[in-house]
Amino acid sequence: MVKKKIWKKMAAMAVLGTAFVLGGHAMAAEAAANPAAAANETKTVVEQKGAEKLHLTNEWDKTFPESKEVNHRKVTFHNRYGIELAADLYEPKNAKKGSLAAIAVSGPFGAVKEQASGLYAQELAKRGFLTIAFDPSFTGESGGVNGVRNVASPDINTEDFSAAVDFLSTESDVNPDRIGILGICGFGGMALNAAAIDTRIKATVTSTMYDMSRVIANGYFDYEKDAGTLAKERMANRKALNAQRTEDYRTGTYKRAGGVVDPLPADAPQFVKDYYAYYKTKRGYHPRSVNSNEGWNATSALSFMNMPLLSYAGEIEIPVLVIHGEKAHSRYFSEGAFKKLKGANKELMIIPGANHTDLYDNMEKIPFDKITAFFQKYLK
Repeated sequence: MVKKKIWKKMAAMAVLGTAFVLGGHAMAAEAAANPAAAANETKTVVEQKGAEKLHLTNEWDKTFPESKEVNHRKVTFHNRYGIELAADLYEPKNAKKGSLAAIAVSGPFGAVKEQASGLYAQELAKRGFLTIAFDPSFTGESGGVNGVRNVASPDINTEDFSAAVDFLSTESDVNPDRIGILGICGFGGMALNAAAIDTRIKATVTSTMYDMSRVIANGYFDYEKDAGTLAKERMANRKALNAQRTEDYRTGTYKRAGGVVDPLPADAPQFVKDYYAYYKTKRGYHPRSVNSNEGWNATSALSFMNMPLLSYAGEIEIPVLVIHGEKAHSRYFSEGAFKKLKGANKELMIIPGANHTDLYDNMEKIPFDKITAFFQKYLK
């Protein structure tokens, strides 16, 4: 029992880039060596308005094969804070101008558009939608502010979805009244938050969702802890993170929280092994992915602890499809979020036998037919 509790605490610190959740200092994680994924890249430079330059890779450097059924190109757009975002745009060949339904995709939390979100975007484009998979602010090929990288924010990352809607609403190939969003893992929570504020979004899908505010504030499996214990742990974590802020400012650097634990201990829980199998191996490793490497800046945790993402989820009027794996350790996040949603146009879909990372890239488990039918129904 003691060993089980220790592993839950370690897992909360070491996976998904949430190394900064309750429990103190993060486990160190070294970047995985993957020569194939880290091959020399051909770069182009895109100027930002008064900000840093974006370096966009021209070659196909995704973790999934390129489809010849769609057109693909790089695009950029800025959010409300002036941060320039990079995205891959996928469009059905021979698309009719001005008529397409469009979908913005992002996630998982700590991943890049060359991983799961790009796979979803490309597959949905094959099914008739114009899609973009974007890197959130401060990550991947997207920009930041004054050189700051690897920062997560419940507000800015929610805004990133609305910025994607800004871009799609002004694309000549898109009908602005037919725009949806899809969030994977931690960006499922951001997608729901965006759906609560942005009335231009007509339909939302979440896949294998994490509520990042909940996990950072309470740790994993919060239902096993009493409120008093959680409050004490939050205060201890606040003190440690604010001390780290002082140190970061003093040194002019940012302590990294650690990505997915590496090397993988033999007695790791299955879900930690699942993360490792995706982020640290050829299957899903990417050199720009936060989770594949050294993780987020540790102090990113502070804003999530204080700003619950799903406060107004009950006011979402548009259709929402919540998808999760039956065997996923994270299933309780989707079930908890779904309880907040109101109305007959909300649906929870549990995929038999699927774990959390199956819904990143397992084409036999991801219910693309259901997602397609959902968006076709509500983006018409």
